[in-house]
Amino acid sequence: MSEAVIEFRSVSKRFRIHHHRTLREFVPALLRGEAFSEPFYALRDVSFSVAPGETVGIVGRNGSGKSTILKIIAGVTAPTAGTVTVRGRVSPLIELGAGFHPDMTGRENIFMNASILGMSNREIRERFADIVSFAELWEFIDVPVKRYSSGMYVRLGFSVAVHSDPDILLVDEVLAVGDLAFQEKCLAKMRQFQEQGVTIVLVSHSLELVNLFCHRALWLDGGRVVAEGRPAEVTQLYAESLSRSPSPT
Repeated sequence: MSEAVIEFRSVSKRFRIHHHRTLREFVPALLRGEAFSEPFYALRDVSFSVAPGETVGIVGRNGSGKSTILKIIAGVTAPTAGTVTVRGRVSPLIELGAGFHPDMTGRENIFMNASILGMSNREIRERFADIVSFAELWEFIDVPVKRYSSGMYVRLGFSVAVHSDPDILLVDEVLAVGDLAFQEKCLAKMRQFQEQGVTIVLVSHSLELVNLFCHRALWLDGGRVVAEGRPAEVTQLYAESLSRSPSPT
Protein backbone atom coordinates (compact mmCIF):
# COMPACT_ATOMS: atom_id res chain seq x y z
CA MET A 1 0.00 0.00 0.00
CA SER A 2 1.35 3.46 -0.92
CA GLU A 3 2.42 5.82 1.83
CA ALA A 4 -0.21 8.45 2.65
CA VAL A 5 0.58 11.94 1.36
CA ILE A 6 -1.48 13.62 4.10
CA GLU A 7 -1.82 12.31 7.65
CA PHE A 8 -3.61 13.90 10.60
CA ARG A 9 -3.10 12.19 13.95
CA SER A 10 -5.25 13.41 16.86
CA VAL A 11 -5.06 16.99 15.61
CA SER A 12 -6.66 19.83 17.54
CA LYS A 13 -6.58 23.54 16.78
CA ARG A 14 -7.40 26.12 19.43
CA PHE A 15 -7.95 29.81 18.86
CA ARG A 16 -8.63 32.47 21.45
CA ILE A 17 -11.70 34.66 21.21
CA HIS A 18 -11.02 38.09 22.67
CA HIS A 19 -13.72 40.05 24.45
CA HIS A 20 -13.73 43.77 23.75
CA ARG A 21 -14.27 45.92 26.80
CA THR A 22 -14.56 49.63 27.37
CA LEU A 23 -11.83 51.30 29.43
CA ARG A 24 -14.30 51.67 32.31
CA GLU A 25 -14.90 47.89 32.27
CA PHE A 26 -11.26 46.99 31.62
CA VAL A 27 -9.64 48.28 34.83
CA PRO A 28 -12.02 46.66 37.38
CA ALA A 29 -11.95 43.39 35.43
CA LEU A 30 -8.14 43.49 35.36
CA LEU A 31 -8.02 44.01 39.14
CA ARG A 32 -10.39 41.06 39.63
CA GLY A 33 -8.12 38.88 37.48
CA GLU A 34 -10.81 38.17 34.90
CA ALA A 35 -9.80 36.75 31.54
CA PHE A 36 -10.25 38.86 28.42
CA SER A 37 -10.37 35.89 26.08
CA GLU A 38 -11.64 32.34 25.98
CA PRO A 39 -10.51 29.30 24.00
CA PHE A 40 -12.36 28.13 20.90
CA TYR A 41 -11.56 24.75 19.33
CA ALA A 42 -11.85 24.76 15.54
CA LEU A 43 -10.66 21.12 15.47
CA ARG A 44 -10.85 18.45 18.17
CA ASP A 45 -8.88 15.21 17.96
CA VAL A 46 -9.13 14.88 14.18
CA SER A 47 -7.46 11.88 12.53
CA PHE A 48 -7.53 10.87 8.86
CA SER A 49 -5.18 10.14 5.97
CA VAL A 50 -5.24 10.76 2.22
CA ALA A 51 -3.64 8.36 -0.26
CA PRO A 52 -1.66 9.47 -3.34
CA GLY A 53 -3.98 10.44 -6.19
CA GLU A 54 -7.09 10.36 -4.00
CA THR A 55 -9.72 13.10 -4.06
CA VAL A 56 -11.31 13.67 -0.66
CA GLY A 57 -14.30 15.95 -0.11
CA ILE A 58 -14.99 17.66 3.21
CA VAL A 59 -18.53 18.75 4.08
CA GLY A 60 -20.04 20.44 7.11
CA ARG A 61 -21.71 23.60 8.31
CA ASN A 62 -19.94 26.94 8.38
CA GLY A 63 -17.52 27.01 11.31
CA SER A 64 -17.18 23.23 11.51
CA GLY A 65 -13.42 23.30 10.86
CA LYS A 66 -13.25 22.54 7.14
CA SER A 67 -11.13 25.52 6.11
CA THR A 68 -8.93 25.10 9.18
CA ILE A 69 -7.93 21.65 7.93
CA LEU A 70 -6.91 23.10 4.57
CA LYS A 71 -4.93 25.90 6.21
CA ILE A 72 -3.05 23.39 8.37
CA ILE A 73 -2.22 21.25 5.32
CA ALA A 74 -1.04 24.38 3.49
CA GLY A 75 1.14 25.42 6.43
CA VAL A 76 -0.77 28.68 6.93
CA THR A 77 -1.43 27.76 10.55
CA ALA A 78 -0.10 25.06 12.88
CA PRO A 79 -2.03 22.57 15.01
CA THR A 80 -2.27 23.16 18.74
CA ALA A 81 -1.99 19.43 19.42
CA GLY A 82 -1.40 16.27 17.41
CA THR A 83 0.82 15.69 14.39
CA VAL A 84 0.40 16.47 10.70
CA THR A 85 2.47 14.97 7.88
CA VAL A 86 2.32 16.36 4.34
CA ARG A 87 4.41 14.83 1.55
CA GLY A 88 4.73 16.83 -1.67
CA ARG A 89 4.31 20.31 -3.11
CA VAL A 90 1.04 21.88 -1.99
CA SER A 91 -0.95 24.34 -4.08
CA PRO A 92 -3.71 25.96 -1.99
CA LEU A 93 -6.80 27.33 -3.72
CA ILE A 94 -8.06 28.73 -0.44
CA GLU A 95 -8.21 32.53 -0.69
CA LEU A 96 -7.48 33.15 -4.34
CA GLY A 97 -5.52 36.33 -4.93
CA ALA A 98 -5.17 37.02 -1.20
CA GLY A 99 -1.39 37.20 -1.61
CA PHE A 100 -1.49 39.67 -4.48
CA HIS A 101 -0.04 43.16 -3.96
CA PRO A 102 -2.68 45.66 -5.12
CA ASP A 103 -0.19 48.18 -6.52
CA MET A 104 1.70 45.60 -8.56
CA THR A 105 0.62 44.54 -12.04
CA GLY A 106 -0.80 41.15 -12.91
CA ARG A 107 2.55 40.26 -14.47
CA GLU A 108 4.48 41.20 -11.31
CA ASN A 109 2.02 39.37 -9.08
CA ILE A 110 2.35 36.21 -11.15
CA PHE A 111 6.09 36.11 -10.52
CA MET A 112 5.70 36.94 -6.83
CA ASN A 113 2.83 34.54 -6.13
CA ALA A 114 4.27 31.66 -8.17
CA SER A 115 7.61 31.95 -6.37
CA ILE A 116 5.78 31.75 -3.03
CA LEU A 117 4.23 28.49 -4.28
CA GLY A 118 7.72 27.10 -4.90
CA MET A 119 8.22 27.75 -8.61
CA SER A 120 11.62 28.86 -9.87
CA ASN A 121 12.00 31.94 -12.09
CA ARG A 122 12.69 29.64 -15.02
CA GLU A 123 9.49 27.66 -14.40
CA ILE A 124 7.49 30.87 -14.13
CA ARG A 125 8.88 32.24 -17.39
CA GLU A 126 8.18 28.95 -19.17
CA ARG A 127 4.56 28.85 -17.94
CA PHE A 128 3.83 32.57 -17.98
CA ALA A 129 1.92 32.50 -21.29
CA ASP A 130 -0.15 29.51 -20.16
CA ILE A 131 -0.98 31.24 -16.86
CA VAL A 132 -2.17 34.42 -18.57
CA SER A 133 -4.05 32.56 -21.31
CA PHE A 134 -5.88 30.34 -18.84
CA ALA A 135 -6.88 33.43 -16.82
CA GLU A 136 -7.88 35.23 -20.05
CA LEU A 137 -6.11 38.40 -18.90
CA TRP A 138 -3.67 39.33 -21.68
CA GLU A 139 -5.38 42.71 -22.11
CA PHE A 140 -4.93 43.54 -18.41
CA ILE A 141 -1.70 41.76 -17.49
CA ASP A 142 0.28 45.01 -17.10
CA VAL A 143 -2.47 46.78 -15.15
CA PRO A 144 -2.22 47.03 -11.31
CA VAL A 145 -4.44 44.32 -9.83
CA LYS A 146 -6.21 46.87 -7.62
CA ARG A 147 -8.07 47.76 -10.81
CA TYR A 148 -9.15 44.15 -11.37
CA SER A 149 -12.68 42.99 -10.74
CA SER A 150 -13.17 40.23 -8.16
CA GLY A 151 -13.65 37.77 -11.02
CA MET A 152 -10.35 38.76 -12.62
CA TYR A 153 -8.62 38.35 -9.24
CA VAL A 154 -10.02 34.86 -8.86
CA ARG A 155 -9.11 33.82 -12.40
CA LEU A 156 -5.51 34.95 -11.99
CA GLY A 157 -5.15 33.38 -8.55
CA PHE A 158 -6.55 30.06 -9.75
CA SER A 159 -4.37 30.05 -12.85
CA VAL A 160 -1.16 30.69 -10.92
CA ALA A 161 -2.00 27.95 -8.42
CA VAL A 162 -2.86 25.25 -10.96
CA HIS A 163 0.24 25.94 -13.05
CA SER A 164 2.58 25.43 -10.07
CA ASP A 165 2.84 21.68 -10.80
CA PRO A 166 1.38 20.58 -7.44
CA ASP A 167 1.43 17.15 -5.86
CA ILE A 168 -1.46 18.17 -3.60
CA LEU A 169 -4.25 20.58 -4.55
CA LEU A 170 -6.38 22.19 -1.83
CA VAL A 171 -9.71 23.61 -3.02
CA ASP A 172 -11.98 25.72 -0.80
CA GLU A 173 -15.27 26.65 -2.50
CA VAL A 174 -13.44 27.84 -5.63
CA LEU A 175 -16.26 26.62 -7.85
CA ALA A 176 -18.74 28.82 -5.97
CA VAL A 177 -17.17 31.99 -7.41
CA GLY A 178 -16.78 33.36 -10.90
CA ASP A 179 -19.07 32.90 -13.88
CA LEU A 180 -20.35 29.57 -15.17
CA ALA A 181 -17.74 29.35 -17.93
CA PHE A 182 -14.93 29.82 -15.41
CA GLN A 183 -16.43 27.24 -13.05
CA GLU A 184 -16.52 24.69 -15.88
CA LYS A 185 -12.93 25.55 -16.74
CA CYS A 186 -11.89 25.01 -13.11
CA LEU A 187 -13.63 21.65 -12.96
CA ALA A 188 -12.06 20.50 -16.23
CA LYS A 189 -8.62 21.44 -14.93
CA MET A 190 -9.22 19.57 -11.68
CA ARG A 191 -10.33 16.47 -13.60
CA GLN A 192 -7.11 16.72 -15.58
CA PHE A 193 -5.22 16.76 -12.29
CA GLN A 194 -7.10 13.64 -11.19
CA GLU A 195 -6.03 11.85 -14.36
CA GLN A 196 -2.43 12.89 -13.65
CA GLY A 197 -2.57 11.42 -10.13
CA VAL A 198 -2.61 14.69 -8.20
CA THR A 199 -4.05 14.40 -4.68
CA ILE A 200 -7.01 16.75 -4.12
CA VAL A 201 -8.73 17.85 -0.91
CA LEU A 202 -11.98 19.66 -1.70
CA VAL A 203 -14.17 21.69 0.65
CA SER A 204 -17.61 22.38 -0.77
CA HIS A 205 -21.21 23.06 0.22
CA SER A 206 -22.25 21.39 -3.04
CA LEU A 207 -23.05 17.81 -2.09
CA GLU A 208 -23.63 17.02 -5.77
CA LEU A 209 -20.07 18.09 -6.59
CA VAL A 210 -18.65 15.99 -3.75
CA ASN A 211 -20.60 12.95 -4.96
CA LEU A 212 -19.54 13.36 -8.59
CA PHE A 213 -15.94 14.35 -8.06
CA CYS A 214 -14.61 12.71 -4.88
CA HIS A 215 -13.45 9.20 -4.06
CA ARG A 216 -14.11 9.64 -0.33
CA ALA A 217 -15.77 12.17 1.96
CA LEU A 218 -15.45 13.47 5.52
CA TRP A 219 -18.24 15.15 7.46
CA LEU A 220 -17.08 17.63 10.10
CA ASP A 221 -19.29 18.95 12.87
CA GLY A 222 -18.09 21.06 15.76
CA GLY A 223 -14.48 20.44 14.81
CA ARG A 224 -14.84 16.65 14.90
CA VAL A 225 -15.07 14.00 12.18
CA VAL A 226 -18.52 12.46 12.60
CA ALA A 227 -18.56 10.37 9.42
CA GLU A 228 -16.06 9.18 6.83
CA GLY A 229 -16.49 6.92 3.81
CA ARG A 230 -18.15 6.75 0.42
CA PRO A 231 -19.32 10.21 -0.71
CA ALA A 232 -22.92 9.12 -1.35
CA GLU A 233 -23.26 7.71 2.17
CA VAL A 234 -21.53 10.60 3.96
CA THR A 235 -23.40 13.33 2.09
CA GLN A 236 -26.72 11.58 2.73
CA LEU A 237 -26.01 11.51 6.47
CA TYR A 238 -25.04 15.17 6.39
CA ALA A 239 -28.12 16.17 4.36
CA GLU A 240 -30.37 14.30 6.80
CA SER A 241 -28.77 16.15 9.72
CA LEU A 242 -29.46 19.48 8.01
CA SER A 243 -33.12 18.60 7.52
CA ARG A 244 -33.44 17.67 11.21
CA SER A 245 -31.73 20.78 12.58
CA PRO A 246 -31.64 23.68 10.11
CA SER A 247 -29.16 26.48 10.75
CA PRO A 248 -30.57 29.44 12.67
CA THR A 249 -31.38 32.49 10.54
